[in-house]
Formats: sequence, structure tokens, C-alpha cells
Amino acid sequence: MSDKKYLVTGGAGYVGSVVAAHLLAAGHRVTVLDDLSTGHREGVPVGAEFIEGRVQDLPSADGAPWFDSSYDGVLHFAAFSQVGESVADPEKYWRNNVGGTMDLLAAMRRAGVRSLVFSSTAATYGEPESVPITEADPTAPTSPYGASKLAVDHMISGECAAHGLAAASLRYFNVAGAHRAADGVMYGERHDPESHLIPLVLQVAQGSRDAISVFGDDYPTPDGTCVRDYIHVADLAEAHLLALAAATPGEHLICNLGNGNGFSVREVIETVRKVTGHPVPETAAPRRAGDPA
Repeated sequence: MSDKKYLVTGGAGYVGSVVAAHLLAAGHRVTVLDDLSTGHREGVPVGAEFIEGRVQDLPSADGAPWFDSSYDGVLHFAAFSQVGESVADPEKYWRNNVGGTMDLLAAMRRAGVRSLVFSSTAATYGEPESVPITEADPTAPTSPYGASKLAVDHMISGECAAHGLAAASLRYFNVAGAHRAADGVMYGERHDPESHLIPLVLQVAQGSRDAISVFGDDYPTPDGTCVRDYIHVADLAEAHLLALAAATPGEHLICNLGNGNGFSVREVIETVRKVTGHPVPETAAPRRAGDPA
């Protein structure tokens, strides 16, 4: 699977940039499409072609004449991903996550590009009936974000059945960590504002943030705080390359990506205290809308 050409939408973001770096390291050619609304130009790996734009611009041959049958596939990361924001502004998520993917699929049909790996989410499952969550478990998202990703999964299934698309949806749990590429560049989390637990706790430990907010301590978990499964971003990137190889025309592969073990918010905080040797003050806060236990 060497020397192929891939479009990475949202490739200036956290996960997309690491996947783009892995594709380049494997000998592939990469084009990154990103509007930089949440991504960063400096996050695009050296060696990747960068086009500033949106997937909504792809369907028109006049708008994106560069997107043609020379591409072997698409890895689709471009999406909004904040659970709380999706509860407050669901239309934003339907228009961008669902509408944008509809436009992408139309562009792929027009260009004759017939392979897709989609960045889905374990938020499609909502409150799990049991753990670990498997692909056979029922989907019942608790937020418009999770619902928008599930809607895209259904759209992709239809595209595979109707038009022979080869596709994989990777339902991530919580992505964490950083990746040092072969050229020495470090790729990691950089959200503005930061919203992920591990970097937030580390900011408190290093003194750049006063305290970590614990959103809810009355969940039905051992210590009352939310429990999450974490996967390292480099492992996640490798899974995308494997998914490209596994995708079969007319079939939609759905895979969960995690480590199979859950860690509570308080366990993460305590681990950072032990590893860094620094205090991590906590403040109690109400549950966030859309957060499962």
C-alpha cells in the first residue's frame, strides 16, 4: 500500500495531522484540506500539500478542479466535536458534520474516488448497557455531536450499498498523547480553548491554570466522576492506515478504537499528581449536558 495519494480533510487538527504524518512516513502522497477554523497551519506535516478550504466546496468541479480520480482515497476528519457546544447549537453540527459529509460523498462520486475512512466516535453509543462497548451494542447518542456522527455512519452505509464505496468508520474513544514524527516534529493537542481533560490537568500542574473543574461527582461510577477509555493518538493513526487496507468495495467496516479499560476523571487527576509531583487543585462543577457516565 505504498505511493498512493490521499486527501485528508481536517488534516491541520490534532488527529488529522498525526494521521497525515503517518501516511507520509508510509510513502504516500498527502493533500490536506482544512479551513483552519479549529486547526493550525503549522500542524500540517512538511511534505503534505495544503489547501485552505472546506469540504462543502468540493462538489463543484469549478470549485475544486484539483480533486479528481488521481486520489486513491479520503480520510475524513473535518467536523465540529464539542459535546457541550452541540447541545447549545445543534444546527451547527447538523449543517457541518452531516451536510459537509453529504457534500464530500457527492464530490467523491463525481471524481471517481471510491475509498473512505471516516473519523466517527464512541459517542454514538451514548450510555453503555455494559462495558467494554462492542460494535454490536445499540447506538443511542446523548448529544447532537454523537447523533451527527451516527447519521454520517448511516449515510456511508447507504453509499456503500448503492454506489460500491469501500469505507470504514472508526469509532474512537478519548484520544490522548502526542507523536514525534520521523523528522523530529512533535504533533499534539492544541485546542483553543482547550477542552480535553489530560492537557487541562497538565496545565494546572505546570501552573498555567488555577484549578481543574470536575464536571459532576455523582455519576454511577466508583468515585462518582465520569469514566473514559483513552487511546494514544499514534495507535489511532496506525489504525487508519490499517483501515485503508481493509476497506472493501460495497462494504462498510465499523470498528471501535480504545484500549478496553476505563479511567475516571479523578484517576487521571491523581495520576498527573503522582507523575509530576505537583499539586492539582480541583473545583466542583455541575454535570455538562450530553456527558454520559
